[in-house]
Amino acid sequence: MRQSSKGYIPKTTANVDHLPKIKGWDFNEKFDLQGFLKSYGTTGMQASNLGEAITITKAMMREKATIFLSYTSNMVSSGIRESIRHLVEKKKVHALITTTGGIEEDLIKCLKPFVLGSFKAEGRFLYEEGINRTGNLFVPDDRYAYFEKFVNPLLEKLYKEQKKTGKIISAAELIDYLGSKMDDKSSILYWAHKNKIPVFCPAIMDGSLGDLLFFHKQRHRDFQLDVTEDMQKIVTLAMNAEKTGVLCLGGGVSKHFCMNAQIFREGADFAVYINTAAEYDGSDSGASTDEAVSWGKIKAGAPQVKVTGDATILFPLLLAGVLEGK
Repeated sequence: MRQSSKGYIPKTTANVDHLPKIKGWDFNEKFDLQGFLKSYGTTGMQASNLGEAITITKAMMREKATIFLSYTSNMVSSGIRESIRHLVEKKKVHALITTTGGIEEDLIKCLKPFVLGSFKAEGRFLYEEGINRTGNLFVPDDRYAYFEKFVNPLLEKLYKEQKKTGKIISAAELIDYLGSKMDDKSSILYWAHKNKIPVFCPAIMDGSLGDLLFFHKQRHRDFQLDVTEDMQKIVTLAMNAEKTGVLCLGGGVSKHFCMNAQIFREGADFAVYINTAAEYDGSDSGASTDEAVSWGKIKAGAPQVKVTGDATILFPLLLAGVLEGK
């Protein structure tokens, strides 16, 4: 409280002495990762939101909640792929929701890696050299040639099976089938198939895999993919869970599909968002957890937090705080 011009300190209108005192990590101390991460809780600003996110994620795992992890494709483009793969390998999450890039790029990286480039690289030069830029990552065109060579024979096999049995598979079944054909333990889809963790992609046509499905449809006009079955599966998973927790990296359709499923059980029991989007334009990407409460996507009394920032920085820190020693 500011000192008045008369020299005395006015009384506060409320007693706040019981609240945590603001204090960050003291680098005079011997470094300890868990102590360092714990100090985020009393640092303030988004650091304290990250500290709260660590606490909530620990709680959802401790309470054995069914955890839905949604993420945009750039998480897989980047090294966050390894963080997600670890969670799937160790069965720490129970459903994945992503965009088409999150599917195809996981597979492409098993065939050939992405490389670190520069945000400042000139687009015209990259185009002439056959290099695609995702932020400061470079993805040469040949990666998609390898991907096409891998996927097309599998689509042909699926078509023949569809003709034989009459069964129309869902997008999640297609993704699981692709994962079953991988023999690479660095792959998210490899572990998702092995551990029977469903991977949902509500916008399966929006990406390179969608392009291949389009061309496949031109060759076989009677080929079909059921995009409605996955809604049945994710809603059933949410409704049958005793408790649910949501971890949403980024926004877009993956976040919305994840959160929409929670409506059918009158809201998730735990929620952590990490993204850079703001809510001023009314987008679901930028929507706060409290806005989600108004839709019944998160229970009103549920532990919930949005951490505003780059998930490539924040998510590994969150996992370090949650998984250290486990």
